[in-house]
Amino acid sequence: MLDHVSIPVRDFEESRHFYEKVLGTLGAKVVMEWPGLVLLGTEDGMVGISQSDQITPLHVAFKADRAGVHAFYETALAAGASDNGAPGVRSDIHPNYFAAFVHDPNGHNIEAVCHTPE
Repeated sequence: MLDHVSIPVRDFEESRHFYEKVLGTLGAKVVMEWPGLVLLGTEDGMVGISQSDQITPLHVAFKADRAGVHAFYETALAAGASDNGAPGVRSDIHPNYFAAFVHDPNGHNIEAVCHTPE
């Protein structure tokens, strides 16, 4: 349903570098860019990383397969994110909800999730 969403960030260059690495594990590439804004995307949609002085923490979940959930998590931690939930099944959500959660350098809770069984 979504075509794109924007994630506000304080330090644009640091955040751009972080998201290029992390979303790259899910197949995203730079689609368009302007000063203070970069769109990273796949054929399924785009995420804008935009410079902002006002940051309200968001929760954003990205579709992945199970290997992608692991790669997302490991890459995010290596790129400076903090752990908010290692890869695993969250059966309280549904029996096949396999996800990992991190806080990005701006405090956003970002997630990679797979809904299919092993």
